[in-house]
Amino acid sequence: MPHVVVKLLPGRTEQQKAQLAAAIVNDVITIAKCGEDAVSVAIEEVKADDWDEKVYRPEILPNRDKLYKKPGYDRP
Repeated sequence: MPHVVVKLLPGRTEQQKAQLAAAIVNDVITIAKCGEDAVSVAIEEVKADDWDEKVYRPEILPNRDKLYKKPGYDRP
């Protein structure tokens, strides 16, 4: 039952978000070998001014050992 949460800055259209979710679902089905009905994708928009407080410090920084792709601008 993979559940993927994508957090990104505002500004994408609903069509772009739907395309992103569909691409993620297709890859999860292919790679994780599960059915489409088992996959869910959420997209949360986070304002740039809130990114450090709401995403980077609470989710990225303390979970560096779980990240398979670290941010390119990573900082201590």
